[in-house]
Amino acid sequence: MSKTKHDPVIAGVDEAGRGPLAGPVSVAAVIVNPDRPIIGLNDSKKLTARRRELLFDIICDRALAWEIVHIEMAIIDHINILQATLLGMQKAVAGLRLKPELVLVDGNRCPDFGIPANAIIGGDATQAAISAASILAKVSRDRYMLKQHQRWPQYGFDKNKGYPTAMHRAALEKHGVCPIHRRSFAPVARVLETNSI
Repeated sequence: MSKTKHDPVIAGVDEAGRGPLAGPVSVAAVIVNPDRPIIGLNDSKKLTARRRELLFDIICDRALAWEIVHIEMAIIDHINILQATLLGMQKAVAGLRLKPELVLVDGNRCPDFGIPANAIIGGDATQAAISAASILAKVSRDRYMLKQHQRWPQYGFDKNKGYPTAMHRAALEKHGVCPIHRRSFAPVARVLETNSI
């Protein structure tokens, strides 16, 4: 009896936190288990926070492998947010305990993984592995920002997660820059410039 060709081991990759003024960019890579499907996977932005939290634990339990990487603010400021995101993708895939044969990335570009990879626009809504990665990245980053809120409550990180909401920008003007702000981002750079005059 001839052996049937196995399906390739696929890792899905997605990030959370490219747009915020504070905190890391978080990247996750996930290899889902085809024998243990997860119901309800979707783009993390289309799910409620409660649903994301429930799915986070299910993904960690059922996936064949998963890895989450946070690329900190100093690196973002040093190499820019796009390069920091691509670096996070490489680190997340390299950290998987199983080596994938194909990487699927949400978006329009892939870094060099040393293995075949495809960028899929809207992949977080159509590919289970990317959806799972988007949930792990979003939940882990949100948890990070909730911890930072305890240290710097004046910025409202529990609500805005570092994104440039009107409240966050007003707090930045009033209180100045804290250690987790991205100094290379224009609204933060302007506050630093104004305060140094």
